[in-house]
Parts: sequence; structure tokens; C-alpha cells
Amino acid sequence: MKTTTLSLAFALFATAALAALKPGAPAPDFTVKAALGGKDFTFSLAEALKKGPVVLYFYPKSFTSVCTVEAHEFAEAMEQFEAMGASVIGVSGDKIETQREFSKTECRDRFPVGADPEFKVIKAYDAAFSVPVAGPVFANRISYVISPEGKILSAVEDSGSTKHIQNALSVVKEWRGGGRP
Repeated sequence: MKTTTLSLAFALFATAALAALKPGAPAPDFTVKAALGGKDFTFSLAEALKKGPVVLYFYPKSFTSVCTVEAHEFAEAMEQFEAMGASVIGVSGDKIETQREFSKTECRDRFPVGADPEFKVIKAYDAAFSVPVAGPVFANRISYVISPEGKILSAVEDSGSTKHIQNALSVVKEWRGGGRP
């Protein structure tokens, strides 16, 4: 019984791991309630892309261990992203009330986090971890770099946090240096 449950869980995770949008694919446009420094606003991907590439990262749940580390790492890297003209937004299935506090304490007022409790954006980016009986239960840890033209430049799915930040910085740097698709 235990082996069957573990096998099913692994099969579900493996299926989700293959679901990320691929580089070159159009990035689904979206708007989402978001918080930056504890203040609500509406984040629009189309508006953000007018200023440069966008790093969109999905994470399972605010205030959990790896999600908190990831927010800290993105906050520490924001000067580098901003210097290259890129913006960052994190999105989870948490409600806006949770995101207000997370944006202040863990994102350190450096970048916004979006609230997607209905999983609309999470599903559009193939980032939902779903259980057959319950449906989407949280977002997988997936990060995307999106070009100002609205194309996926990079997609990374990894349970740790560091690879997401390192990859995003590398992709934005390459894009900035002329390696634009």
C-alpha cells in the first residue's frame, strides 16, 4: 500500500514536472492582485513587459521554508535584475492578505508577489500541482523568463530555490547582451 501511494505521488509529480511551458512558446497574458511592500496593486504582465523582460516564478506556499529562502534570494538579486531592466514577480495560490505580509517580510519590499487562489494564472502556465480527487492544491516551483515580446525565454522546474535565481539572471544577461531569440 505504501509503495503504491509513493508510486502514485511520484507519477503525479513526474507528470507535472513535464508540464512547464517551453522556450519559444507565447507567454499567457494575465493580471493578478499583487502586493509590494504590503500594499495592494494590480500586476499586469503586458504592462511589465513594456519595461523589459519579466521573471515570473511560481512557488507552493508563502512562509514555508524553501519558499521563504527563495523570496530572500530573489530579493538579494533584485539589484542585478533591475540593472538589466528586468522585473520579478512571484505567484502562489495564497490569498492577497497573506501576500501583503510575505511581500514585506520575506520579499523585503523588493519585488511583488501575486495572489492566485483560484489558480487561473498557475494553470495557464502549467504550474499547478493537482491531485485527481481534489484538483489543484498548490503551485509547483517553476520559474519563467519572459521576453518583452511575450515569448518564454526559459522555464526551470526544480524543488530547490537557487537554480531558479541563477538561471533567471543568466538568461536575462544573455538576452540583454544580444542573445535574443
